Amino acid sequence: MKNISSKIFSLLMTIIAIFFISNHSLSENFFNEAKQKFDQKKYEDSKFLFQRNIVFNPKDAESYLFLAKIYKNEENEKEEIKNLNTTLLLDPKNEEAMHLLINYELKKSNYSKVKELKENFSSICKNLCKKLENIEKSLADIEPKNGS
Repeated sequence: MKNISSKIFSLLMTIIAIFFISNHSLSENFFNEAKQKFDQKKYEDSKFLFQRNIVFNPKDAESYLFLAKIYKNEENEKEEIKNLNTTLLLDPKNEEAMHLLINYELKKSNYSKVKELKENFSSICKNLCKKLENIEKSLADIEPKNGS
C-alpha cells in the first residue's frame, strides 16, 4: 500500500512539474510573439498577446509597459496610466515607465507630480539619464510663478 501511494505521489509531482514548466514556456512564447508583433506595429495582435501573457505571468512588468505604449498609441490615457502605474508597482526602478509617466504629467502641467517623479527618476536612471535635462527644462516652463 505504501509503495502505491509513493508512486501516486511521484506521478502527481511529475504532472505538477510538467504543468509549471509548460506554463512558463507558454508565457515566454506569448511575450516574445507579442514583442515581435509590437515591433511590426501590429498593435491589436500585440495587445492581445501581452494580455494573454499577463494571465500566465501576472507580475511581468514588461508586458504592462508594452500595453501602456499600445494604449498611448491608441490615445487611451486611462489605460496607458493604469498600465504605467502597474509597471512601476511591479518594478519601481523601471526608468522607461517612469519617463513615460513624467511625460504624461508634463503634458497635463502637473508641476508637483512631475517634481516628485523627477526625484525618483534621477535616483534610478541608468540609460535615460540624458532625459533629465529635458525634464528640468519642461519643469521650469510649468513651475508655479511667485505672485510678487
